[in-house]
Amino acid sequence: MAATVVRYLRSVGSPTSASAQGEPGSVDALPRPDLRAVGEDERAPVSPAEFRAVLGNFASGVTVITAPPGEEAEGPAGFACQSFASLSLDPPLVTFMVARTSTTWPRIARAGVFCVNILGAEQGELCRSFAVSGADKFAGVTHTPAPVTGSPQLDAVPAWIDCRIQAVHTGGDHLIVVGRVVAMGAAGEGAPLLFHKGRFGRLAE
Repeated sequence: MAATVVRYLRSVGSPTSASAQGEPGSVDALPRPDLRAVGEDERAPVSPAEFRAVLGNFASGVTVITAPPGEEAEGPAGFACQSFASLSLDPPLVTFMVARTSTTWPRIARAGVFCVNILGAEQGELCRSFAVSGADKFAGVTHTPAPVTGSPQLDAVPAWIDCRIQAVHTGGDHLIVVGRVVAMGAAGEGAPLLFHKGRFGRLAE
């Protein structure tokens, strides 16, 4: 797991240790990978607007991915994520996708662990607070350390999944993160928060 994360951090030029500015143990920054999937002289098969409009018809659940505090007095990290899925039963694996331009992802990568907090139908505002950039996303949010990794387990979520990073793959302008489940739990009640066509929703009763 650690080797996988180190390889990823090196590929994007992020430091693999706290001594990042010319000190012993630091890694020289590499050029940022090109995020384009087609050449400048190629025409993309569909426009981004059409892609979003069509894919918006697929309803998904909503999660908040969190990681424990890092070095240099960094607080915990977290972001709202709808691109989450179970991947394997044996071994127990899950996956989520994150934009390669995300400023939160490098902190999760450095931690090497994360917790998936599955949100309930009444937690739309909680999701919005983790969807912003540059703010203190954990302000006013109560949480406890997940039992194995110490990643923030948000209070009152219907379910949570504690993971170690197993692998990171490139997928166009996103990264595909595979996590190995080390602990999990569920309240066993409550409807899920859904996202469909750019809006939150819930299951009809």
